[in-house]
Amino acid sequence: MIIRIKTHPDSKKERIEELSPEKFEVWIKEKAENNFANNRLIEIIGKYFKIRNNQIKIISGHKKPNKIFEILN
Repeated sequence: MIIRIKTHPDSKKERIEELSPEKFEVWIKEKAENNFANNRLIEIIGKYFKIRNNQIKIISGHKKPNKIFEILN
């Protein structure tokens, strides 16, 4: 499954909002440096979908707020 996520790093609170089955917005406390925000984003997605973190792969947008992820089954 492919999902698109718009991230908001360095937020005061963490939350995830489902805009559609394939589109999400996620607010993250971590800063967007040294891959901290991406790693935390993977953890949040894993909890949301109730899967392990190694089943989530960033396809594009490593250094951008809009990212595309693949959820592996």
